[in-house]
Amino acid sequence: MSYLQKEIVKSKTKNMPTPASLSSKLLQHKGQGHKRDYEPVSWTQYFSERKTIVINEDTFHVYIQGTEGPLLVLLHGGGYSALTWSQFTKSVMSLVTCRVMAVDLRGHGSTTTTNDDELSIEILAADTAHVLEAISENQPVVLVGHSLGGAVAVRTAPLVSNVVGVVVIDVVEGTAIDALRSMQGFLRSRPSSFSSMSKAIEWCVRSGQIRNLHSAKVSVPGQIKNVATGTLGTDDLESEPTTDTNTNVNSAPLGGPMENTTIKSDKYTWRINLAKTEQYWNGWFHGLSSAFLELSAPKMLLLAGVDRLDRELTVGQMQGKFQLQVLTACGHAVQEDAPEKVAEAVATFLVRHKYAEPTSEFTWTVPAC
Repeated sequence: MSYLQKEIVKSKTKNMPTPASLSSKLLQHKGQGHKRDYEPVSWTQYFSERKTIVINEDTFHVYIQGTEGPLLVLLHGGGYSALTWSQFTKSVMSLVTCRVMAVDLRGHGSTTTTNDDELSIEILAADTAHVLEAISENQPVVLVGHSLGGAVAVRTAPLVSNVVGVVVIDVVEGTAIDALRSMQGFLRSRPSSFSSMSKAIEWCVRSGQIRNLHSAKVSVPGQIKNVATGTLGTDDLESEPTTDTNTNVNSAPLGGPMENTTIKSDKYTWRINLAKTEQYWNGWFHGLSSAFLELSAPKMLLLAGVDRLDRELTVGQMQGKFQLQVLTACGHAVQEDAPEKVAEAVATFLVRHKYAEPTSEFTWTVPAC
């Protein structure tokens, strides 16, 4: 190799980027090109109205969609709000003709009562029955409940004469009571507050509490409240949409470092302090399996895993007392993680029992079990 050739090679080598610098640039480019949008979304994209129902001195809020067909009454789990059903509502209404009413239970969402801390299963069921009496107009009602909402649905059904079907999602007495032992530990592991709604959404998604980003963007604002004003995140979103620029050390998402270490007073906290409801936990689920099996109306149990069945429900299922549907690759918030699959299962249940008319987009689904 000539002297000139050696100098040319040396010059090219000197100006070549190192592997470390290449990796840094690639990571930087990847981060810039794939940054996820955690900004909240308004409930108005999924429901036509939010109605206020006053019962004595208590004010319940429900979200409405649809004008024809049977009324699906959607009951959320502990700590969630009616907006957990947003994506499901959009999907199910594309499959069957129905009305939807998603309810904020006592102590949750926008609902306010004289005693938000009274969360016994009897009170929650009575609340739901009173709301139905005020709004259902005697049309056929199908109760659909997730987790605690499933227990409320089972206890409400005998109180309302026009309930024609019950769908319970991912709650089984034995499994639920076993899980209560670790509930306080789980609650302590959550951030207590967030600097913005988008940070709360990010934590819920990155921690796996809600695996569907699109669902989290609309449902999480209904789970948090403004520390200073006490208003729900959804109300803040309607009055003044916010864009997050700061991260608080207490709201760092799981699984990775904070993108911005600027410290700012936390603006949002959880709407309900679930840790303080422990006295009611056992009552929510005790006797649930037998109460579910005793319901005379057609019923379906939708689970995120077949291993969650307890002995009483296993026997009942073998005797054909209810329909069992199992969805895989879902977390506990099944209706948020896989809203289309849950909607298909519920729509099939409605059409099979001739409660609702299918749309052109409806296709039969075969139960997994």
